[in-house]
This record gives sequence, structure tokens and C-alpha cells, in this order.
Amino acid sequence: MSSQDKGLEIFKSATTGAREPLRLHVRSYGCQMNVYDSQRMADTLAPHGFVETATADDADLVILNTCHIRERAAEKVYSELGRIRVLKEQAAEAGRRVTVAVAGCVAQAEGEEILRRAPVVDLVVGPQSYHRLPDMLARSRAGRVVDTEFPVEDKFDHLAQPKPAKVRERGVSAFLTVQEGCDKFCTFCVVPYTRGAEVSRPVDRILGEAERLAQAGVRELTLIGQNVNAFHGEGPDGRTWSFARLLYRLAEVPGIARLRYTTSHPRDMDDDLIAAHGDLPALMPQLHLPVQSGSDRMLKVMNRVHTRADYLRVVERLRAARPDLAFSSDFIVGFPGETDAEFEDTLRLIAEVGYASAYSFKYSPRPGTPAADMPQLPEAVKDERLQRLQAEILRVQNAFNASCVGRTLDVLFEKRGRHPGQMVGKSPYLQAIHVMGPSALVGKIVPVRVTEQLSFTFNGVLAGASPFLETEALAPLPVGA
Repeated sequence: MSSQDKGLEIFKSATTGAREPLRLHVRSYGCQMNVYDSQRMADTLAPHGFVETATADDADLVILNTCHIRERAAEKVYSELGRIRVLKEQAAEAGRRVTVAVAGCVAQAEGEEILRRAPVVDLVVGPQSYHRLPDMLARSRAGRVVDTEFPVEDKFDHLAQPKPAKVRERGVSAFLTVQEGCDKFCTFCVVPYTRGAEVSRPVDRILGEAERLAQAGVRELTLIGQNVNAFHGEGPDGRTWSFARLLYRLAEVPGIARLRYTTSHPRDMDDDLIAAHGDLPALMPQLHLPVQSGSDRMLKVMNRVHTRADYLRVVERLRAARPDLAFSSDFIVGFPGETDAEFEDTLRLIAEVGYASAYSFKYSPRPGTPAADMPQLPEAVKDERLQRLQAEILRVQNAFNASCVGRTLDVLFEKRGRHPGQMVGKSPYLQAIHVMGPSALVGKIVPVRVTEQLSFTFNGVLAGASPFLETEALAPLPVGA
């Protein structure tokens, strides 16, 4: 038995006594990469006797996988730690020990400060050290542990792969990290400091993971990275592969019917990647392309290294390659020095592109970033601009969604709905669509005629001569479902 395994045996006996297995609760905050990382942490701990539980209430190990993009996201973590402290004290009174870990970007950014501010925390682990969790848990019995180094070894080489049953439990859509870190150094962003420099995974490792996911029933892959289209991984031929070349190869994996990717940067949208949007039917016609502002001066102050015209030119070329392509984006309002006129530039950009959806935020100073030291705008100004921005986003989003009613879209069905006989699937544009149909639809891509737009979802009916219509008698869809 290795020293790590011996340490974990001590951890188990000190944690639960006779209770087996150990219960693990992982809560993710922020981006899709955190969701992926949380799953991989659970997969890495599973061989050591941990099983996931839906809540922290009965967990022996609680991991908060955190986001540091905005101050509010970080403060949510400390608020949740206050609730977990109560749970930990109640468990101790019942003779049960609960271990609390903080992972992710807040852990990377604040390290020892978390231990000072939150005594309930037993260990702090940065996003590059998840593969060392078993060892850290063993060490935590001797004292509180912090590991926020950037290790020499690649964590992906050491993280355990999920069992096929666990993949099936998670559904027919999956995230797959292909790239981490960022070299762009936007003046508002902490990612280069918390995730490190841009690093791309080798192509053969990505393909191996994609094939395992497909064999376990995954139909749709979303490739993720802080700057995913900056991918430049080593190919099996020993040469550096571009992101476009990776997409073409992944489209050949048996069983994978749909490909998506996020988050992209306009500077890395090269000719080959634009062409891929026209060439690959598996590449869905929905693209998240953050712009942050519609003002050239603001873009320069943000160090985005592209202009409004550059961004619109990329949008135009992508739509020429794939006319049905829909866009989503990120916007920051109230950035230091933003004038009323510059904010209006952003509103006009939203109307000009006609986004299908967007994420919008008030600027939040992040310690250690250049923008945090710039003169800040009043919160009242930020609040007013955010309300106006979100109203414009909602207007163009509603217009896009209304244009989908009456169309027939291919829908990937993922799960049962809330009502008996109801199934829920995902359109090519990431819209949730409800139909009445049999459970055999799960994992199938079926044409659906969209009949009704609800607040943020749709109702529809199976279209054409579908074999699924013959398997069960279908009841009408509940009104407003």
C-alpha cells in the first residue's frame, strides 16, 4: 500500500468510523471549465471510496469549486462557507468529521487568506493541482493544507477517467477541456494569474477522452478552454495542430453527432476555423464570441487588441460561411472611464449583431489587475447602464427566439420533462425544447416543429414520419409547460 493510500485509510477511519462509503459533495461556481473540473475531481476520488451526494448536508467531504471573475462570485463562496461551518459543527456534535475544501480560482488567488478568513476550511487547492487531491486529503489529517502551485506535471495525465456508468448518469452532452490558461491579459481579468499561461492538451489525449465519452453514450461535445480557439496542441504526427484541424478530426469520432466550443476570442478566429463552420455539419450554428464593449477606446483600455470593426468583420465572415449561425457574447458595463457615448456604442453593437443571447456584468475590480487601479465609476451609473443593456439584450434575444417559432429544428433529447410523457431536448441554438414523447428519445436527434415560445424555452411537436410516434400514444403538451 502506498503512503498516499495509507494516509487515505487514516482519513477514512477518522472521518466516518464504520460508515462506508465516504460521501462527497462538489459545488461548482462560474464557468463550464469549473463544471468539467468538478466532475474530474469526483472521478479522481471515486477509486478511493468516495461517492457523490446531491447536498452538503450529509457529506463527509465538501468541495467548493470557485470562480474569481467578479467580486460577487467570490463573496458567494464565503457566504456558503458560513452555512457549511454550521453543518460541520452539527456533524461534530454527532461524532462525525466533515472535511471542507476550497478549489478553483478563488483558491488560486487567495490561498492562505482563505484559511485566515474561513477557519472551517481544511484544505485549499488551485485549479492545476486537482490530481493531488488524494494526497492532500491524507495530509489534511495532520493539519490544514494549501496547494496553489503550478506543478511541472500535467494534471490531465493523472486525473482519473470516469466510469462509463458515471458518464451515462451525467447525460448525453459533455464538456471536454482542450486548452487552459490565457496569454491575452485583458486589463479586467484575473484568469492569466489564476489559470496560468495558455497550455494545450496533446491531440491524442483529447481524442482518447472523446472516444471514451462517445462509447459511453455521449452525443454532443462542448470543447472548453479559457481561449479555446487559441488551441495549438501537439498532434499524433508530431506537428502542432490548429483548433480547426482538431475539430475536423473530432467530427470523425463515431457516435459524436454535435460539436460546440467556448470560450473563443475574436483574435484567434482564423481562416481555417471560419471555414470549418461552413464545412462541418456537426459543428453547431451557435457561437459564443465575447466582445465586452462596442467602443474602440474602451476595447483599447481593456487591452482586447481588436476594434469594433475587426469584431464585426469576423461576424460577417462567419455568417458568410454559415448563414444560419447565431451569436452570443459577453458585455461589461461601467468599465473605468466609460462615457455615456461609449456605452451607447455598445447598445448599437448589440442591435447590429442581433445576438441570440448574451451575458452582461457590471465591472467588478479584481485585485492585481490593471483596471482595479483605474478611477472607478459610481455604482449607481453601473446599475443604470446594466439595466439598459439587459433590456436591449432581451429585445434582440426575443426577436431571435420569435424567429424560431414555426421552424423545424433538429433536437437532441436529453432527459424527461417535469410533466408525465414530456421530454426535453436541446436545439442547435442551445434552446430547451419540450415535446410529448417516449423516453426512447433520450440520446436521439429528431426533427421538431417549434410551436410556441415561452419565457426562455419552447414547446414543439415531433415532425414528420418519426418512428418514435409509433411507440406510444402521445398526450397533448400541457399549456405553458
